[in-house]
Amino acid sequence: MRALRFHRARELCVENVAEPGPPGSGEVLLRPVMCGICGTDLHEYTDGPIVTPASPHPLTGAELPQILGHEFSAVVAATGPGVTHVRAGDLCTVMPLISCGHCHECLLGRGHLCRTMACTGLSSAWGGLADVAIVSARQVVPVGEAITPRQAALIEPAAVAAYGIDRGRLQPGQTVLITGAGPIGSLATLYALAAGARRVVLSEPDPARRARAAALGDGLGEVITADPSAEPVAEIIGDLTGGTGADLAVECAGHESALNLCIDAVCPAGTVVQTALHIRPASIRAETLALKDLALIGTWCYPVQDFPRIAGLVASGRLPVERVISSVVPLESAVSEGFERLVTRGTGEVKVLIEVGA
Repeated sequence: MRALRFHRARELCVENVAEPGPPGSGEVLLRPVMCGICGTDLHEYTDGPIVTPASPHPLTGAELPQILGHEFSAVVAATGPGVTHVRAGDLCTVMPLISCGHCHECLLGRGHLCRTMACTGLSSAWGGLADVAIVSARQVVPVGEAITPRQAALIEPAAVAAYGIDRGRLQPGQTVLITGAGPIGSLATLYALAAGARRVVLSEPDPARRARAAALGDGLGEVITADPSAEPVAEIIGDLTGGTGADLAVECAGHESALNLCIDAVCPAGTVVQTALHIRPASIRAETLALKDLALIGTWCYPVQDFPRIAGLVASGRLPVERVISSVVPLESAVSEGFERLVTRGTGEVKVLIEVGA
């Protein structure tokens, strides 16, 4: 079968690998349909291995080369003994996090903070960028007929974006600042509108991404885009809010300047949520946190039980995740038309989906 396997930085290729056997007890055999390229995948491609396991992973035993793909939709091919919530032919999405179940965090119901957490498509034997994958049944979430394979592949990043907004305790009628109009920032914008935000100000320096982001709110709510390299975004928000500032700011760009913009633009007693991963240290004006009585909150992934809720929002039409898709390319072209375009500035790509199967 075909699989896109990561070996080391810039060594990523479609290869023929052996198919797995039948699913075991509590397992599901899947045929992936659509799979998104995540920022984590891009970091592995350009600078890895980072989270892909160069030595056997302590929980799964997986090691390089790694089949990539953790944002994917799939059709159930077969189920192992004991699996009753899905059957062959069902379209599903996959919650990729794999937790140990017995560490302190797992016992408290915080599986996304598991001390030895692994992830399908990053640190396990299988991933979504292959013709076939086997996962634990508890990772498989059926989505029903109201959701397309493209939408189902976006539930995982939508859950990341939603967690940032939820941690900020957004209230209906509030003004939200989001930095970065990449996949997570764009999905956070859609989720904030679905949650009742009065308006979203989306700060993005790339003109092509900014142009795409301007249409995110069509029929949903007000989205105002701004160029932080050329416009005083904090002042714009001040003008919009009568000098108060944003109620909530969610940092989805992963840059020091974006984090400081959030701190500056949020209102006194407001909340700043750090959702993007920073690959280098960031200096902030810590005194502003105190002077404005701000809450600064970090987020990691999402609650592992949240996928059915996100799928329900997508199915209802309130969360049109498909608006963030910029390209769909076949598996054979995943590197040249997917990974390379996403790491090249000025292409305007936001979310690239890889079409794996029909």
